[in-house]
Amino acid sequence: MQVSIETTKGLERKMTIAVPHEQVDSAVNARLQDAARTVQMDGFRKGKIPLKLIKSKYGKGVRQEVVGELMSQTYYQAISQESLKPAGQPHIEATNLKEGEDLEFTAIFEVYPEISLPDFSKIEAQRLVAELSDADIDEMIQTLRQQRQTWERVERAAAAKDMVNIDYVGRLNGEEFEGGKGSDTNLVLGSERMLPGFEAAIEGNSGGDKFTVALQFPEEYHNSELAGKEVEFNISLNSVQEQALPEIDETFYSSFGIEEGGEAAFREEVTNNMQREMKTASRNKLKNQIMDTLTKIVDVSVPEALMVAEIQLLRKQMLSQMGSSQKVDSSMLPDELFKEQAHRRVVLGLVLGEVIQQQGFKADPAKVRESVEELASTYESPDEVINWYYGNQEQLATIESTVVEDQVFDYIISEAHISDKQVKYQEVIQPETKPAGEQSVKSESES
Repeated sequence: MQVSIETTKGLERKMTIAVPHEQVDSAVNARLQDAARTVQMDGFRKGKIPLKLIKSKYGKGVRQEVVGELMSQTYYQAISQESLKPAGQPHIEATNLKEGEDLEFTAIFEVYPEISLPDFSKIEAQRLVAELSDADIDEMIQTLRQQRQTWERVERAAAAKDMVNIDYVGRLNGEEFEGGKGSDTNLVLGSERMLPGFEAAIEGNSGGDKFTVALQFPEEYHNSELAGKEVEFNISLNSVQEQALPEIDETFYSSFGIEEGGEAAFREEVTNNMQREMKTASRNKLKNQIMDTLTKIVDVSVPEALMVAEIQLLRKQMLSQMGSSQKVDSSMLPDELFKEQAHRRVVLGLVLGEVIQQQGFKADPAKVRESVEELASTYESPDEVINWYYGNQEQLATIESTVVEDQVFDYIISEAHISDKQVKYQEVIQPETKPAGEQSVKSESES
């Protein structure tokens, strides 16, 4: 096998491979001899058909099959021989298929770029830290009460935060319009689910009241036929319910799995959960700062093949988030929509992969087990979930990938200049705006 390589542009390589015709002929003959033992032909017993007849009938198809397999095999052999790291699949094209002559073909592909890691000690980032106050814990307990709220019917005028049940019909120029009608609809006043002014107009009315409200759609409303138009809604208020919060007592504690210890044990459990949530949120924000910095300071050529694959993944994730119930044409989500995010993810994947290679990081089995057990703890039968992960190599590999990524960031954080910034609890846990489809970065070594 003869191999020659040339750089066409950037990271693109053109590899020309020649396979001796003797190797091709030998493989073809071996395949035809195998066929001779199994094929059937009128006038001959099985296994007794002359090889010449076999070649005459099946030779062309067998040769095509063998040539295809040889091009694939020798491509990977050449890649290994030349110590190349292709990024994505190659474009293979035969240049000489003549029988009796050496098989020749070309493979065009991109290679992974060389990564020059920055001096991590020059990275500066802030870690958000906070002290939990009694007020923070009280606020969380109030939130937990609201999550277990019930609704009780009342015979009074509706007010903000009440839940009302209504029938309504919207009309534009006296005609009903699409999407402007509902019956037996529950609506929490102040939720801003409806057209501006709709919910406020219900306040002050009581169950059984019927009334008409004149409103105007916003100029920027997504439906151009309604944007800026004045409409009327006929509303029938069926009932009014007010929020009823559970008492903070033994029954309430029990609903969270606290059977003993009363209020002290419950507050301790809430505090521990808040501390874990705060620790995770703080770390994630620190990681995002570091990732943003790495994206800016690392100068690397990005293989187009990796960009294409990442854009396809992000598009798929966005379609999934939109829900299968919505019929969305993928062409409505152009590549440009994902290009910046895809570039960021590819660059970070390349950098993380280089760190993994240089530092020799591998998933720590103890940390993998800890991660699996933490995930399983949220289910009713944790042991079954743990066994499922360890019986499903693909799912376990996802956990291992996350563990390795954490090890990489632990290393970078240990090298970087990190300063602590004291803030309030709510600032630490406040979610960051994240592009659709954003997930953990997958490094080159994990691909």
